[in-house]
Amino acid sequence: MRMIKEMVRVLFSLIFGKSMFLLNLKINMKYQGKNLKDFLDMIDSGKINEAENILLDSIDYTDRNEVMAAALFYQYLSEKDSEFLKNNNYTKEEVLSGFKQLLMQSGYTDLLCLVKDEE
Repeated sequence: MRMIKEMVRVLFSLIFGKSMFLLNLKINMKYQGKNLKDFLDMIDSGKINEAENILLDSIDYTDRNEVMAAALFYQYLSEKDSEFLKNNNYTKEEVLSGFKQLLMQSGYTDLLCLVKDEE
């Protein structure tokens, strides 16, 4: 799952042309009245599937801020341990699958070759 974190850094550089570490990242996405922090809070409270459904039903794949915020959603989710995910009806495989789908839908398919299924 470390690969997702690295891919988010690469994606950030591609989208914004800057290093993620050099910025105070304040991406504001609004999906049905929710922002990134709301989605991360939903993850922490175990509402992973609900958060992902809202995110995927509402995202504008042409909006680089929304794509980056969704990438950060998957990065945060990838940092959760398998037990937490299992207890909340989710898996590491679903995290990776969701992130891959995000890359495909937003036009960053070239990055898929860097994402390994084994992670």
